[in-house]
Amino acid sequence: MPASPLPTAAPAAVGFRPDLVERFDAGVRSGLLRDLHAVVIARHGRIVLERFFEGTDEAWGRPLGTVAHGPETLHDLRSVTKSIVSGLLYGIALARGLVPPPETPLAAVFPEVAALAEPDRAGLKIVHALTMTLGLAWDESLPYTDPRNSEIAMEAAADRLAFVLSQPVVHPPGTQWTYGGGATALIGAIIARGTGRSLQDFAREALFQPLGIDRFEWHAGHDGVVSAASGLRLTARGLLRLGELLLARGRASDGTEIVPEDLLQAAIAPAATVEPGFDYGRGWFLAASPVPALGGGDRRWVGGFGNGGQRLFVMPETGISCAIFSGAYNAPDDWVTPTRVWREIVLSNLVAA
Repeated sequence: MPASPLPTAAPAAVGFRPDLVERFDAGVRSGLLRDLHAVVIARHGRIVLERFFEGTDEAWGRPLGTVAHGPETLHDLRSVTKSIVSGLLYGIALARGLVPPPETPLAAVFPEVAALAEPDRAGLKIVHALTMTLGLAWDESLPYTDPRNSEIAMEAAADRLAFVLSQPVVHPPGTQWTYGGGATALIGAIIARGTGRSLQDFAREALFQPLGIDRFEWHAGHDGVVSAASGLRLTARGLLRLGELLLARGRASDGTEIVPEDLLQAAIAPAATVEPGFDYGRGWFLAASPVPALGGGDRRWVGGFGNGGQRLFVMPETGISCAIFSGAYNAPDDWVTPTRVWREIVLSNLVAA
């Protein structure tokens, strides 16, 4: 059954400026906050701002035309899918004893992939796929409309797993972070093999249903296997519930354990450096930002990032979660609006602990 909807609260009741919503609306009218499809902000489990917009949308690259978004509208997460697969579903499967532990060599998991018999690939382990430190060549800097983009080439390959694991070795495993959907495709396959179920069926039973997320879609490739890297679609409230799960240390609102706390903490612990001050865990981006109302100093946050401006931000110390959908697909500045929402609307308008 769907869970009870999250309660709402006036912003001032949970420590925001009373005119938080008005400030957000002014940012939209001014054009500083553009391309938005949905924004939902909550603190201490109560929604303080929820806005939906009409805009041009896509479903995994397929044009949908103009969509009037609302609470029940499904929306691409794009690469926020990676955070859910590597950062949540793998941990759940590991806790159930259904998948090998992170230190397991990939050669033992995918014995059919001939490339893994090569000596320079012997050190590849599951943890390197979880943290995107495989050390294999991968380039997603090209537009996702370009067949040379590594993720697009993987989706077109006859064997996704062999495609990923046969890429040239460019760094020793575990030494260099390289963004790539191929790493998450491996984790999705490990979960599917270990559970004996499709990734979407396992997600439905183990994660979505216990959280009351009763609607989702998951795009599949030509082989019928869903894309673990970018194919999931949720509602904005559904995505926010995953943020609330992180804030509740892996438990649903009724106290039921969904992800064991130790495995969740392992997923959101820094494992690789993206750039100075910006780290990566198991599927999650990790950084810190100042919160003026809390006396200075940076507060750590956890983020799921997706092409087009899709975001899930969670700041555990403040009890804040924020889900953002946007339509700036493939735009080089797709990060601008969600960053402004997070910094200038959410964090800058907090006035009390």
